[in-house]
Amino acid sequence: MNSTRYIEQLDGVIFAFLQIKNKSKYDDLSDLGMIDISPVLSKAKAAVARIAGNSSEYYKDIEISLSRTNIHDGNKLNYIMGAVYALKSDLENDYLKTFQSLVQAEVFSNYLEMAEYLEKEGYKDPAAVIIGSTLEARLRELCKENGLPTEVLNNKNKLTPKKADTMNAELAKNQVYQSAYQKQITAWLDIRNSAAHGKYNEYTKEEVKLMLQGVMQFLLLP
Repeated sequence: MNSTRYIEQLDGVIFAFLQIKNKSKYDDLSDLGMIDISPVLSKAKAAVARIAGNSSEYYKDIEISLSRTNIHDGNKLNYIMGAVYALKSDLENDYLKTFQSLVQAEVFSNYLEMAEYLEKEGYKDPAAVIIGSTLEARLRELCKENGLPTEVLNNKNKLTPKKADTMNAELAKNQVYQSAYQKQITAWLDIRNSAAHGKYNEYTKEEVKLMLQGVMQFLLLP
Protein backbone atom coordinates (compact mmCIF):
# COMPACT_ATOMS: atom_id res chain seq x y z
CA MET A 1 0.00 0.00 0.00
CA ASN A 2 1.35 3.40 -0.95
CA SER A 3 0.23 5.29 2.16
CA THR A 4 1.62 8.66 1.11
CA ARG A 5 -1.28 9.59 -1.17
CA TYR A 6 -3.83 8.51 1.39
CA ILE A 7 -2.14 10.46 4.15
CA GLU A 8 -2.11 13.52 1.91
CA GLN A 9 -5.86 13.14 1.36
CA LEU A 10 -6.46 12.94 5.10
CA ASP A 11 -4.18 15.93 5.66
CA GLY A 12 -6.43 17.86 3.27
CA VAL A 13 -9.47 16.95 5.38
CA ILE A 14 -7.64 17.92 8.57
CA PHE A 15 -6.60 21.25 7.07
CA ALA A 16 -10.21 22.01 6.09
CA PHE A 17 -11.35 21.07 9.60
CA LEU A 18 -8.77 23.30 11.28
CA GLN A 19 -9.81 26.20 9.07
CA ILE A 20 -13.41 26.14 10.26
CA LYS A 21 -12.34 25.35 13.82
CA ASN A 22 -10.35 28.59 13.86
CA LYS A 23 -13.53 30.44 12.89
CA SER A 24 -15.44 29.10 15.87
CA LYS A 25 -15.45 30.52 19.39
CA TYR A 26 -16.38 27.17 20.92
CA ASP A 27 -14.82 23.72 21.03
CA ASP A 28 -18.07 22.09 19.91
CA LEU A 29 -18.33 24.45 16.90
CA SER A 30 -21.86 25.27 18.02
CA ASP A 31 -21.70 28.79 16.62
CA LEU A 32 -21.12 27.47 13.10
CA GLY A 33 -23.84 26.47 10.67
CA MET A 34 -24.05 23.52 8.31
CA ILE A 35 -22.76 25.71 5.50
CA ASP A 36 -19.36 25.50 7.24
CA ILE A 37 -19.64 22.04 8.77
CA SER A 38 -21.24 20.00 5.98
CA PRO A 39 -18.43 20.24 3.36
CA VAL A 40 -15.78 19.10 5.82
CA LEU A 41 -18.01 16.36 7.16
CA SER A 42 -18.64 15.06 3.64
CA LYS A 43 -14.93 15.16 2.78
CA ALA A 44 -14.04 13.26 5.94
CA LYS A 45 -16.66 10.57 5.33
CA ALA A 46 -15.69 10.14 1.67
CA ALA A 47 -11.96 9.97 2.42
CA VAL A 48 -12.38 7.30 5.10
CA ALA A 49 -14.69 5.24 2.86
CA ARG A 50 -12.27 5.51 -0.05
CA ILE A 51 -9.18 4.58 1.97
CA ALA A 52 -10.41 2.09 4.56
CA GLY A 53 -13.74 0.94 3.10
CA ASN A 54 -17.33 1.08 4.30
CA SER A 55 -16.91 -1.99 6.49
CA SER A 56 -13.91 -0.63 8.41
CA GLU A 57 -14.08 0.33 12.07
CA TYR A 58 -13.15 3.90 11.14
CA TYR A 59 -16.18 4.21 8.88
CA LYS A 60 -18.46 2.50 11.41
CA ASP A 61 -17.39 5.09 14.01
CA ILE A 62 -18.37 7.83 11.58
CA GLU A 63 -21.78 6.26 10.98
CA ILE A 64 -22.37 6.03 14.73
CA SER A 65 -21.45 9.70 15.18
CA LEU A 66 -23.76 10.77 12.37
CA SER A 67 -26.66 8.80 13.84
CA ARG A 68 -26.48 10.57 17.19
CA THR A 69 -29.36 12.99 17.75
CA ASN A 70 -28.34 14.38 21.12
CA ILE A 71 -25.34 16.44 20.00
CA HIS A 72 -24.72 19.44 17.77
CA ASP A 73 -23.45 18.86 14.22
CA GLY A 74 -20.22 20.54 15.19
CA ASN A 75 -19.61 17.94 17.86
CA LYS A 76 -20.45 15.21 15.38
CA LEU A 77 -17.69 16.56 13.19
CA ASN A 78 -15.31 16.55 16.14
CA TYR A 79 -16.01 12.85 16.73
CA ILE A 80 -15.69 12.09 13.03
CA MET A 81 -12.33 13.82 12.90
CA GLY A 82 -11.22 11.45 15.63
CA ALA A 83 -11.68 8.61 13.13
CA VAL A 84 -9.75 10.59 10.52
CA TYR A 85 -6.82 11.19 12.89
CA ALA A 86 -6.84 7.51 13.93
CA LEU A 87 -6.79 6.33 10.32
CA LYS A 88 -3.95 8.69 9.47
CA SER A 89 -1.92 7.44 12.44
CA ASP A 90 -2.47 3.81 11.45
CA LEU A 91 -1.45 4.55 7.87
CA GLU A 92 1.72 6.30 9.04
CA ASN A 93 2.62 3.25 11.11
CA ASP A 94 1.72 0.73 8.36
CA TYR A 95 -0.87 -0.96 10.56
CA LEU A 96 -3.32 -1.25 7.64
CA LYS A 97 -0.78 -2.76 5.31
CA THR A 98 0.12 -5.87 7.26
CA PHE A 99 -3.18 -7.74 7.38
CA GLN A 100 -4.31 -6.69 3.90
CA SER A 101 -1.03 -7.77 2.34
CA LEU A 102 -1.07 -11.13 4.09
CA VAL A 103 -4.59 -11.91 2.88
CA GLN A 104 -3.84 -10.88 -0.70
CA ALA A 105 -0.57 -12.81 -0.74
CA GLU A 106 -2.33 -15.98 0.45
CA VAL A 107 -5.07 -15.66 -2.19
CA PHE A 108 -2.60 -15.04 -5.01
CA SER A 109 -0.38 -17.87 -3.80
CA ASN A 110 -3.27 -20.35 -3.86
CA TYR A 111 -4.12 -19.51 -7.46
CA LEU A 112 -0.51 -19.69 -8.60
CA GLU A 113 -0.07 -23.06 -6.89
CA MET A 114 -3.04 -24.29 -8.91
CA ALA A 115 -1.49 -22.88 -12.09
CA GLU A 116 1.85 -24.49 -11.27
CA TYR A 117 0.18 -27.89 -10.86
CA LEU A 118 -1.63 -27.56 -14.20
CA GLU A 119 1.54 -26.44 -15.98
CA LYS A 120 3.53 -29.40 -14.63
CA GLU A 121 0.77 -31.78 -15.68
CA GLY A 122 0.94 -30.44 -19.23
CA TYR A 123 -2.15 -28.21 -19.15
CA LYS A 124 -0.45 -25.03 -20.29
CA ASP A 125 -3.61 -23.31 -21.53
CA PRO A 126 -5.69 -23.20 -18.32
CA ALA A 127 -2.47 -22.48 -16.42
CA ALA A 128 -1.86 -19.42 -18.60
CA VAL A 129 -5.40 -18.15 -17.98
CA ILE A 130 -5.07 -18.53 -14.20
CA ILE A 131 -1.65 -16.88 -14.09
CA GLY A 132 -2.86 -13.99 -16.24
CA SER A 133 -6.01 -13.50 -14.16
CA THR A 134 -3.94 -13.47 -10.97
CA LEU A 135 -1.63 -10.90 -12.53
CA GLU A 136 -4.57 -8.70 -13.51
CA ALA A 137 -5.99 -8.93 -9.98
CA ARG A 138 -2.63 -7.78 -8.60
CA LEU A 139 -2.53 -4.86 -11.03
CA ARG A 140 -5.98 -3.82 -9.84
CA GLU A 141 -4.87 -4.00 -6.21
CA LEU A 142 -1.76 -1.95 -6.98
CA CYS A 143 -3.93 0.73 -8.56
CA LYS A 144 -6.09 0.88 -5.43
CA GLU A 145 -3.05 0.96 -3.16
CA ASN A 146 -1.62 3.89 -5.12
CA GLY A 147 -4.80 5.91 -5.47
CA LEU A 148 -5.33 5.18 -9.16
CA PRO A 149 -8.88 4.57 -10.44
CA THR A 150 -9.70 1.02 -11.51
CA GLU A 151 -12.86 1.94 -13.43
CA VAL A 152 -13.58 4.09 -16.47
CA LEU A 153 -16.74 5.47 -18.08
CA ASN A 154 -17.79 3.57 -21.20
CA ASN A 155 -19.67 4.99 -24.20
CA LYS A 156 -22.93 4.49 -22.29
CA ASN A 157 -21.62 6.67 -19.46
CA LYS A 158 -21.41 3.70 -17.10
CA LEU A 159 -18.41 2.74 -14.98
CA THR A 160 -16.64 -0.39 -16.18
CA PRO A 161 -13.42 -2.07 -14.97
CA LYS A 162 -10.26 -0.82 -16.64
CA LYS A 163 -8.44 -3.22 -18.90
CA ALA A 164 -5.27 -4.79 -17.57
CA ASP A 165 -3.11 -3.11 -20.23
CA THR A 166 -4.45 0.30 -19.23
CA MET A 167 -3.73 -0.30 -15.55
CA ASN A 168 -0.26 -1.57 -16.44
CA ALA A 169 0.51 1.61 -18.39
CA GLU A 170 -0.79 3.89 -15.63
CA LEU A 171 1.14 2.07 -12.91
CA ALA A 172 4.36 2.41 -14.86
CA LYS A 173 3.62 6.06 -15.65
CA ASN A 174 3.17 6.74 -11.93
CA GLN A 175 6.46 4.93 -11.23
CA VAL A 176 4.90 2.20 -9.12
CA TYR A 177 7.29 -0.08 -11.00
CA GLN A 178 9.86 0.35 -13.75
CA SER A 179 9.07 0.47 -17.47
CA ALA A 180 10.93 -2.81 -17.95
CA TYR A 181 8.25 -4.51 -15.89
CA GLN A 182 5.56 -2.79 -17.95
CA LYS A 183 6.89 -4.39 -21.13
CA GLN A 184 7.16 -7.81 -19.51
CA ILE A 185 3.64 -7.56 -18.06
CA THR A 186 2.33 -6.65 -21.51
CA ALA A 187 3.90 -9.85 -22.87
CA TRP A 188 2.36 -11.93 -20.06
CA LEU A 189 -1.05 -10.41 -20.67
CA ASP A 190 -0.74 -11.24 -24.37
CA ILE A 191 -0.19 -14.91 -23.48
CA ARG A 192 -3.22 -14.84 -21.17
CA ASN A 193 -5.37 -13.26 -23.88
CA SER A 194 -4.27 -15.85 -26.44
CA ALA A 195 -5.11 -18.66 -24.01
CA ALA A 196 -8.49 -17.16 -23.14
CA HIS A 197 -9.42 -16.87 -26.82
CA GLY A 198 -8.34 -20.36 -27.81
CA LYS A 199 -5.21 -19.28 -29.70
CA TYR A 200 -3.14 -22.02 -28.15
CA ASN A 201 -0.48 -22.11 -30.86
CA GLU A 202 0.62 -18.54 -30.22
CA TYR A 203 2.66 -19.50 -27.14
CA THR A 204 4.58 -22.49 -25.82
CA LYS A 205 4.62 -24.55 -22.63
CA GLU A 206 8.04 -23.09 -21.83
CA GLU A 207 6.70 -19.55 -22.14
CA VAL A 208 3.92 -20.38 -19.68
CA LYS A 209 6.49 -21.80 -17.26
CA LEU A 210 8.57 -18.62 -17.51
CA MET A 211 5.41 -16.54 -17.15
CA LEU A 212 4.58 -18.37 -13.92
CA GLN A 213 8.05 -17.78 -12.50
CA GLY A 214 7.99 -14.13 -13.54
CA VAL A 215 4.55 -13.40 -12.07
CA MET A 216 5.59 -15.07 -8.82
CA GLN A 217 8.57 -12.71 -8.61
CA PHE A 218 6.41 -9.73 -9.53
CA LEU A 219 4.02 -10.47 -6.64
CA LEU A 220 6.97 -10.30 -4.25
CA LEU A 221 7.79 -6.72 -5.22
CA PRO A 222 7.38 -4.28 -2.27
